[in-house]
Amino acid sequence: MRAIATLQIPTGGSVTLEVDGRTIDALREPQALRALLGYLPQDFGVYPRVSALEMLDHLAVLKGIGERRVRREVVEGLLAQVNLWDVRGKALAGFSGGMRQRFGIAQALIGSPKLIIVDEPTAGLDPEERNRFNNLLAEIGQNVVVILSTHIVDDVTDLCSRMAIIAGGRIVREGVPHDLIAGLAGRIWRRTIERSELEAFRAAHEVISTRLSEGRTMVHVIADESPGPGFERVDGTLEDVYFATLAEQRRRPAPLAAAA
Repeated sequence: MRAIATLQIPTGGSVTLEVDGRTIDALREPQALRALLGYLPQDFGVYPRVSALEMLDHLAVLKGIGERRVRREVVEGLLAQVNLWDVRGKALAGFSGGMRQRFGIAQALIGSPKLIIVDEPTAGLDPEERNRFNNLLAEIGQNVVVILSTHIVDDVTDLCSRMAIIAGGRIVREGVPHDLIAGLAGRIWRRTIERSELEAFRAAHEVISTRLSEGRTMVHVIADESPGPGFERVDGTLEDVYFATLAEQRRRPAPLAAAA
C-alpha cells in the first residue's frame, strides 16, 4: 500500500492505476498520482497539542490550498462531514481512537481526491466507533475509489464491492464478496466437539476454522457431502471463504528452490 501511495519504491514489478479516466504509472508519474490521492495509513502522527481545526488547516496548506477563505470552507466542511465539528477546538491528544481515525479521513479528503487508500482503519476501535467509521467510509465510497486493507472480515462484507485475499505476499483469491460466498454453498458443515477431539477431527476432515465456546470447540469443515454424524450444514460466510482459502494454500506444496 505504501508503494501504491508512492511512499516506497518497490524492488520489482509495476504499479498502474486507472483513476478518473486516466492510466497512471505510479513509479514514473508519482506527482500525477499524488494529486489525485488521499491516504490514511494505519499509524499516523499529529501535533498532539494542536486543535483539530488548526491541524487540518495546516495540512490543507501543505496540500496546496493557499487562499484563506477557500481553505476555511474546505476545513470546516470536512470537520462537519466526519462529525468532528463540535470538538474542532479540542487538542488532538484528547481524541479517542475513533475520533482520530475520523480526523484521518478528513485529512485524506483534502483536495477532493479521486482515490483514497486506508490501511487497517478500524483496528482497535470499539463497536460503536467502528460502525460510525464504516458508515462514513461507505458514504465516501459512493463517489470515490477506496482501497481498504483490513483483517476484520465484517468490514469487507459491509463495505467492499470487490475484494482480494493476500497470503505469502501473493493475491490468492479475488472477486465479488457475494459471489465468493456463493461458491461455498452447501459445502460448509459445523459441529461442536470436545477440545480433546480436535486433533483427531483435523486428521479425518478438512477443518478450516475452530472457535472455543463454553469450554467446547466449534469446528467448521468444508466438504461436498456430510462429514459424518453430528454435523449440520450451515450457510457459508466471508469468514469461511477466508479460512477455506488459507487452508487451500497450506495444502499446496512449497515451490522447490533452484539449485545454484
